[in-house]
Amino acid sequence: MALILSAGMAWAEEEASAEGSDAEAADEWPKGHYPLPEQGDVIGEDYTVEARREETLLDIAREHNVGYQEIRRANPDVSVWMPGEGTEVVIPGRFILPPVEREGIVINVAELRLYFYPPVDEGETPRVETYPIGIGREGFNTPLGKTKTTMNLKDPAWYPPSSVREEAAARGEEAPAVVPPGPDNPLGRHAIMLDIPGYLIHGTNKPDGIGMRASRGCIRMFPEDVASIFERVPVGTQVHLINQPIKAGWDGDMPYVQVYEPLKEQEAGMAALMETLALLERNGDAPSTPLNYELLRELLENPSGEVIALTPATPPEPEPEKETREEESLLWKELAV
Repeated sequence: MALILSAGMAWAEEEASAEGSDAEAADEWPKGHYPLPEQGDVIGEDYTVEARREETLLDIAREHNVGYQEIRRANPDVSVWMPGEGTEVVIPGRFILPPVEREGIVINVAELRLYFYPPVDEGETPRVETYPIGIGREGFNTPLGKTKTTMNLKDPAWYPPSSVREEAAARGEEAPAVVPPGPDNPLGRHAIMLDIPGYLIHGTNKPDGIGMRASRGCIRMFPEDVASIFERVPVGTQVHLINQPIKAGWDGDMPYVQVYEPLKEQEAGMAALMETLALLERNGDAPSTPLNYELLRELLENPSGEVIALTPATPPEPEPEKETREEESLLWKELAV
């Protein structure tokens, strides 16, 4: 009996240790890695940090997994190059998951973000990872639609496309036929080919462009970010490229909206409003929550990229009841005495 009891206690201790290890591991996940919500659509939290001496806003953005536009929107009054030691910097680390299938890689070009849903073994916590990206500048739009990965290339060579050669010729220069691996290679050290000719997810030798429209259509990532997913993205992984400037979802019984500047000019009119309401539709069994339509309209007209709760508008305070004519008459009589 003592042996059985001892074995049972040891098993319980192992279980408790395993549970503690899982919780500790979740707390120590890298920035941008989150457990996938069992219900709901919101991940992460916004927070603030203090700038260190001689640290730029771009340094802080890279350290905390955000891109250029994200860090600038969140800190419009902070200097990009000299925030100053001790300056508080807001890190926009809260996101609504894109309203598409949570599988493989999802790239939202309007958001300048990539979401990766890695395969997990049985018993592992389903998770999502999100990374800032650079996309095609105007005239070199990143394509949209569903595709898949076809090959992972370590230390790829870069073959300048015809557009690069033509631009070089216009400047009186000659573009090289091939750029070998090294610090001058714009693909960086890792590239994931897509089943769209000429398009890749890759690193970069110009990381300051992450979070901007600066490429010729490919998807750029910080070198350390693409390196972290490189071995974990098997050939044939689904890649879904979307342009979704409006995201909406739920966290518990609270509706949230996250709105970005659209890549092309469009009015925040009835179509945008109806799209947002469609994203917030829930099953008939779910409790209904009144939406603040005035706030929603304001967010659509002034996109900030923040995750905002559509809390119900504060109802006006009821006016004090007016005395009836009979009470007023009695009051006047008392005053007249």
